[in-house]
Amino acid sequence: MGVIEELGLGVIGYKVGDRVLVGAITPCGQCRACLYGHLSQCGHGDGDEALGGWRFGNTIDGAQAEYLLVPPAQANLAKIPDELTDEQVVLLSDIASTGISGAEAARVRIGDTVVVFAQGPIGLCATAGAKLMGASLIIGVDGDETRLAMARRMGADVVLDYRALDVVAEVRRLTGGGADVAIEALGTQQTFESALRSLRPAGTLSSLGVYSGKLQTPYDAFFRRTRRSPQRHHARSRWERADATTAEPGSIRTFRSNSAHHPPLLAGGYSPCLPALRRTFGWCPKDRDQTVAHGTDPAAARENSLA
Repeated sequence: MGVIEELGLGVIGYKVGDRVLVGAITPCGQCRACLYGHLSQCGHGDGDEALGGWRFGNTIDGAQAEYLLVPPAQANLAKIPDELTDEQVVLLSDIASTGISGAEAARVRIGDTVVVFAQGPIGLCATAGAKLMGASLIIGVDGDETRLAMARRMGADVVLDYRALDVVAEVRRLTGGGADVAIEALGTQQTFESALRSLRPAGTLSSLGVYSGKLQTPYDAFFRRTRRSPQRHHARSRWERADATTAEPGSIRTFRSNSAHHPPLLAGGYSPCLPALRRTFGWCPKDRDQTVAHGTDPAAARENSLA
């Protein structure tokens, strides 16, 4: 988020001084991957490239700076309406759009039951996204009391502390056999497996976590044995398949892609992810900026930071 200082040749529809938002993923908008809607796999004008849309802090300098060069600007700028505050929009460039896209990728429908594993900033926004899309029951899972309390504020109907109970068994009990949708928002083997095992047969798993190292998919979680009607004299059984849609790390929709529905929500005075914004900072020296960015700021820790 920032104010346009200078415009490059060919950029139209914007002027110097406009307040704009830039997504964390900056696709070209013209390559094969972009035209197929796979913005994070942008091929920079030709074909596709794994995580090619992730440039800031990856293949070019990051965004924690006074000035930022946006590639390609025409495809990656979104004007911020004057009536919206910085606090209302700052999370939309990455955290909120990532979390909400978790619910979108899962195609949450009105009346669905949804379980969200991990209630950090991304998971909280996924919880808000599931609520916006009409889920009838949203279950938030975490092991931190502050995050669980915030999950209720963001739309969770039930919160579960994985330290105190068997989450998979409890989700199945609450949903009558398994959730329609599970959203994984941490990126560990344990949360991935728990999310998969919490689904009903033919349920959908949307994974937002960034996994480090090897991720194993348990075959038995996809094909779990279920009993037929207990009234039968002989125990017949069948194999039920759980459909899983796992998004690659970074395969999120940018704010530009979500701009059709985010600004109207905010313009109406409804900011679903605003409660997750706990502290604000002015421009700070490099060493402190890095401390805040990595979530290790001592003051933030004392104030029960969600990061």
